[in-house]
Amino acid sequence: MQTIGVGVIGTGMISNQYLTNLTSFRGMEVRYLADLDSDRARAQAEKFGIANSGSSKELLGRDDIEIVINLTIPAVHAEVSESIVASQKHVWSEKPLATSGDSARALLTRAEAQGVRVGCAPDTFLGRGVQRALQLIRDGVIGEPVYANTAFMTPGPEVSHPNPEFLFAAGGGPLFDMGPYYLTALVQALGPIASVNAAASTSRAQRTIQVGPRAGTPFDVTTATHYSAQLKFRGGVTGQSVFSFDSALVRTGVIEITGTEGTLVFPDPNQFGGVLRLYRPGSFEPEEFSVDSGGLTRGIGVAEMAEAIREDRPHRASGDLACHVLDTMLAIEGSASRQSPMVVESSAAPAPLLAGGWDPRN
Repeated sequence: MQTIGVGVIGTGMISNQYLTNLTSFRGMEVRYLADLDSDRARAQAEKFGIANSGSSKELLGRDDIEIVINLTIPAVHAEVSESIVASQKHVWSEKPLATSGDSARALLTRAEAQGVRVGCAPDTFLGRGVQRALQLIRDGVIGEPVYANTAFMTPGPEVSHPNPEFLFAAGGGPLFDMGPYYLTALVQALGPIASVNAAASTSRAQRTIQVGPRAGTPFDVTTATHYSAQLKFRGGVTGQSVFSFDSALVRTGVIEITGTEGTLVFPDPNQFGGVLRLYRPGSFEPEEFSVDSGGLTRGIGVAEMAEAIREDRPHRASGDLACHVLDTMLAIEGSASRQSPMVVESSAAPAPLLAGGWDPRN
């Protein structure tokens, strides 16, 4: 199998999980880490046994790297991905793909012109838990889907993240930080979203970091911290989603899809395994399906994209899918701001399910 060279731009917290997995996948070799903080990049390279680290310019100038993973902050995702595409390399971006629909579409257009691919997180829908849920729906176990309910509700990431400011700025907030997991899973289950009607609020103009060496440091909040949205899917299914950093009552991982013959409760869409529950009409006790992740976590979308490149077929966590999810989130934001429904112009087809037992490590 041809080995595909991989580079990473951005070596913050999320890079730990990516690098743990990427260094175990067959047919892939991480060859360079880049970061504005060269010491941080060097430390991560030493930690994971990667030979080279330095600047993004140096990374993009290398001929032995085909896929570059963009783990920068959301506000510069589009800019960094544009530079990767300009160097004629495939890009995998953390979510969201961009902070505006125009920049996302421009990125996809330039990638197509350059003959390179764009992939984007989340790849959690490729995990065994959500894949099993999708299989049950496609097998008709709940009949025809009619309604979906999702919820993500926490006090906010400042209680657990040592540097949470970017999560309360453009491209952050509960909608853009957590919405991709839920909306991507819904699109995979129910097809593209046609329109939204939403409301939003911001509970506090300033918050305080509660953990780490900067605990006690206040920072400004410049994005909404609570969204409630009604969704209409092109196939006729309706839904409701809540994304909040304002709730003392923690409710996360909630995806419930009701059909004509039952209700399926998904595992947490921000995880790769978990428990599914199937409720039948008239029964108070659900059928339960426990699905282990098999150790497959963040980064499997990169591996699946690398396989697709070798096999010359579409990859599943595509730029088109990420763009449609971004357009949906922007429509939710716009609907809340304008206090009126908004149409989602873009579309994305659900991806084929992975073959049973798929494992990029073997």
